[in-house]
Amino acid sequence: MGHQPSLPLPPEDLQDLVYRLGDRWEGLRGARLLLTGCTGFFGAWLLESLLAAVDVRGLDTRVVILTRDPLGFTQRMPHVARHAAVQMHQGDVRDFDPPVGTFTHLLHGATTPSAVLTTGQPRLMLDTILRGTEHALAVAVAQGVRDALFISSGAIYGSQPWDLSALSEDHRFAPDPSDPGASYALGKRLAEHLCAITAQESGMRIRVARCFSFLGPQQALDGHLAAPSFLNDALGGGPIRVQSDGRAVRSWLYGKDLAWWLWTILLEGRPGRAYNVGSDDARSIGDLAGLVSRATGTEVKLAESTLATRPPHRYVPDVSRAKNEVGLGVSVSLEAAIQRTLDWHRSSACF
Repeated sequence: MGHQPSLPLPPEDLQDLVYRLGDRWEGLRGARLLLTGCTGFFGAWLLESLLAAVDVRGLDTRVVILTRDPLGFTQRMPHVARHAAVQMHQGDVRDFDPPVGTFTHLLHGATTPSAVLTTGQPRLMLDTILRGTEHALAVAVAQGVRDALFISSGAIYGSQPWDLSALSEDHRFAPDPSDPGASYALGKRLAEHLCAITAQESGMRIRVARCFSFLGPQQALDGHLAAPSFLNDALGGGPIRVQSDGRAVRSWLYGKDLAWWLWTILLEGRPGRAYNVGSDDARSIGDLAGLVSRATGTEVKLAESTLATRPPHRYVPDVSRAKNEVGLGVSVSLEAAIQRTLDWHRSSACF
């Protein structure tokens, strides 16, 4: 069965990204980039913003996208796959044959969170992250890459203490290695270590983006994450189903800001440095459901309350480093992010 073509990202967001990064885009003039593990939500924002900059600024930049399913990617994102600056390369991140030619930059995502893999196939999750990172880095070294961005996760910190308002890059918390469900978090943590070793051995300038929670167009609505699940419920007529008491606290960064942050960290972040990527506007899951409810006129249905035996979970980044060192910030509020994402989905053929 073929894939349903998706709409391009909102043109006003892409225009703003071209403007917001400004002359920073010149760091990619004439560059050849290799993207691995970046064919979903992150990849859409990275690729479409890059191609908008190529078209507007005449960057003469080329990008090779590693994907296991080039046909599926072309069917889903024809406006990206058929751009003159784009070449697709088929393969698995763990053992792909190197593309022909040299590269200047690597953007490596390894894999995205998957509740199915984490709970059902933790060994596969760990193998994909570690062997994929090791192989992608080896290819990058062999083909001349000097600058790289590893897309990691805030999950590497393990559980955030409830009384700690935000996680900074200096915290030394860690996931529990005796928990098979920690394969994603531990895999990303060890992959960061592989990046550090590779940088020391090869001189490659590698930056790390520890990504938290996000919201925006091109995000799958059928997954396990709260924000897209609530939007999916609302777009389907409701009710918005909260599978908890709603007390857990998160923060969500809009896709446009995600792309702004990732490109800036690659181009101007300090080599060997990790940067938290996310919003510091902490909200409860219940608050998020309420915002989606007010934006759509649908009701919220909370899970039956139980007596709390422990504080609610908290997952919020301290983004002072990104703000102070490379001038990043939040340009789209959570309320606006919800509305823009709803508008994009309503414009698509899916709803």
